Amino acid sequence: MTKKCLVLVTSLVLVLGMLTGCGSGDAVNIRVGSLKGPTSMGILFLMDKAQKGETSDTYEFQMATGADELLPLMVKGELDIALVPANVASVLYQKTSGGVSVIDINTLGVLYVVTGTAEVGSIEDLKGKTIYLTGKGTTPEASLRYVLAAGGLTEKDYTLEFKSEATEVAAVLAENPDAIGLLPQPFVTAALMQNDALKVVLDLNEEWVRVGSIENTAGTGISGNTEKAESQDGAEGMVTGVTVVRKAFLQEHPEAVEDFLKEHALSAEAINTDAATGAALAVAAGIVAKEPIAQKAIPQCNITCVTGEEMKKALSAYLDVLADFNAELIGGQIPADDFYYLGK
Repeated sequence: MTKKCLVLVTSLVLVLGMLTGCGSGDAVNIRVGSLKGPTSMGILFLMDKAQKGETSDTYEFQMATGADELLPLMVKGELDIALVPANVASVLYQKTSGGVSVIDINTLGVLYVVTGTAEVGSIEDLKGKTIYLTGKGTTPEASLRYVLAAGGLTEKDYTLEFKSEATEVAAVLAENPDAIGLLPQPFVTAALMQNDALKVVLDLNEEWVRVGSIENTAGTGISGNTEKAESQDGAEGMVTGVTVVRKAFLQEHPEAVEDFLKEHALSAEAINTDAATGAALAVAAGIVAKEPIAQKAIPQCNITCVTGEEMKKALSAYLDVLADFNAELIGGQIPADDFYYLGK
């Protein structure tokens, strides 16, 4: 009798253990890294849901001030997914010998031309002007030069003056009403709220699409490469941030990656439709200092979640432009097709 009971109890324990094992295998812990800025805003509602235990998988979020903090973590396998600048994703692909794939575009253009009294209504109006900006040799310069060149301006037609921080550009605009600056969100909104004499005169993303739609751009490439200029398709728009996944994680947990994409899409939609709650989350996360600034900036941050062929078309066109400016910005060469995860 005792032996029978022991066998029965043992069997029940084994069955329960098997059921428990099956249940625990469904939930995956996903380690996500992102940057303090618009690229993180699109996952704020996801972060909030995960903290409340309302997601099918569990998440560990890590926010950094610079992409250089996230790259080594991805390389070492200490992060599974990262939201990074578009060019950095390409660099990471090269550094890991193709070990990452981009799964979505999370942010489109966030650069705006701002001034006080300068008469600027088009790209052509920037001829003969000095433009203050940050990021010498990086994507803001490459993006601006592409738009200026495609709009018919040569490098002799304008002057770029670089500052180390966006706050320095804002200071120049405050001191000189006729100065012209290129600023990213949410710095644009902060500058305008601090100085009501300033105004946005050009949305660089809109200008990128406009000049990219011009059928014949021969001879307007950044580097003067006519053949390259003819092949560029800026009509897809600027791409500020993308989301990448380690291929090893994708191969091991494809369903978890698909779950993340669904949650990311819902989160991006939520912040675009509920900027007030999004602003509170942005302040709590330390992305923006004050809720009024965040609430006004969110609609201008072009937060999105673009996947599949649409993602590939837009991102590849953007990387082509950067490669023409300076191939080192994207890790030396254009990524192969396996860089793009197009879904199941």
